Amino acid sequence: MPLPTFFFGNSDDNSARRNEDYAIFLKGISKTFPNGTVANQDVTLGILKGEVHAILGENGAGKTTLMRIISGILKPDSGEIFIDGKPVKIRDPRDASRLGIGMVHQHFTLIPEFTVRENVALVLATSPWLDMKEIDDKIFAVSRDMGLEIDPESKIESLPVGKRQLVEILRLLCQDVRVLILDEPTSVLTPIEVDSFFKMIRDLKSSGKTIVLITHKMKEALQISDRITVLRGGRVIRTIPTSEANEALLASLVVEGMVPAPTLGRGTPGDAVLKVESLKVNDDRGRTAVDGLSLVVRSGEIVGIAGVAGNGQKELVEAITGLRKVESGTVKLSSQDITNKPTRFIIEKGVSYIPEDRMHRGVVLTMGVHENLALKCIEKPPMSKNKIIDRASLVKNAESLISRFSIKASDPCTSVENLSGGNIQKLIVARELSNGGAVLIAEQPTAGLDIKASEAVHQKLVELRSKGVGILLVSSDLDEIMRLSDRICVIFGGKIVGEFVPENLDIERLSRLMLGAE
Repeated sequence: MPLPTFFFGNSDDNSARRNEDYAIFLKGISKTFPNGTVANQDVTLGILKGEVHAILGENGAGKTTLMRIISGILKPDSGEIFIDGKPVKIRDPRDASRLGIGMVHQHFTLIPEFTVRENVALVLATSPWLDMKEIDDKIFAVSRDMGLEIDPESKIESLPVGKRQLVEILRLLCQDVRVLILDEPTSVLTPIEVDSFFKMIRDLKSSGKTIVLITHKMKEALQISDRITVLRGGRVIRTIPTSEANEALLASLVVEGMVPAPTLGRGTPGDAVLKVESLKVNDDRGRTAVDGLSLVVRSGEIVGIAGVAGNGQKELVEAITGLRKVESGTVKLSSQDITNKPTRFIIEKGVSYIPEDRMHRGVVLTMGVHENLALKCIEKPPMSKNKIIDRASLVKNAESLISRFSIKASDPCTSVENLSGGNIQKLIVARELSNGGAVLIAEQPTAGLDIKASEAVHQKLVELRSKGVGILLVSSDLDEIMRLSDRICVIFGGKIVGEFVPENLDIERLSRLMLGAE
């Protein structure tokens, strides 16, 4: 039976190509997660052999999910995958590796305590007996071809982040992969490292490799790719040769057809309750993540931070909440300086916090639901009397919040580790929204929640605003930002690069600012 000849209906390259021209071809790929989130919808996409293909889109566009399907980490609900023109089933990453496909994830998968040699050996091992000299020879041969100097005896934990990324790529090349999928690879690199990295990408392309680059940075996509595919809302919007693309066109494709969601009313701003002035904060590598940033949140308003993940949002929130050192600048609560104060002090002064990392910063998994819901006030009446915890008060408080926020828990005293991720998020939101502080930092507050639960959280945030609480909303969901915010501050490269109010919201310009095009 003859194999199909592939066409692109949504591409500027509409000529039919031979099926053998494609390293990978996806036909009608769809994926919906158990919580109802539609990640990919009927995606048809071809990756040509020997090209650098950029997959561009904002947070939640479906880029990473699609690539995880190709690399065998996720299974599609429907659709077909063709490798070299032949239909295949990719059940797991080993299947993908055997087909010549490998992926470097944004969060590295190396074992830090192991050496380079040991990490490579893990993926090359086919039996309990390993020829370490053979593995060393492979490492040296691939390193030479890549123009790198990598010592097989170096421990991963001793290497800088940029070098660790190279080891991830080295490990794939040692498996003789032909298609490399790189997820936001420059997010961990300095500008100088980016130049060297792009040179390596060009060298890999020259050697016959196919590179798929997941990115939100238009300038980098234009600089390094041969073709660009824009994803939005889980769908392919357009595939275009890079030679025919520019920043204005790409920005319009990323947001084309998007309209502001109906707002939930407007707040009545009062006095400033949170002031951030000329803030400078470093990331975990010691690089500047927040660079001279200033913003104000007033009582009775919601200020949304719009930006693609990795532009300083995490470090900004951690600096405000006392979880990360401020290098310079100030954070003030009303008129009180809370810069570099302990987190407990900041909580007691009236700052509530819904963290993005719910498991490590939002709850104590081994404690009960009733205890977690009272963490912020467990030392105060009625939760404690004469410094003795009143268990009956904890249970009563938990029963009330479980009912109000529709938390699915078998018992108020059940361990939090028995709850689903979505219900843990509801628990955190319930605790923080009932905490009574003057300022709320809400970081991805509806992550993992279904539509009904998300709407309930939105209504609670608006209710708090009407009571005079100042809210800083950090979300990768642009619809959420536009719907709730009285003001929208755009963050890029650790700086506030633009500000909008709903009345003058220019979505296309907002998108350009988020993607670094201005």
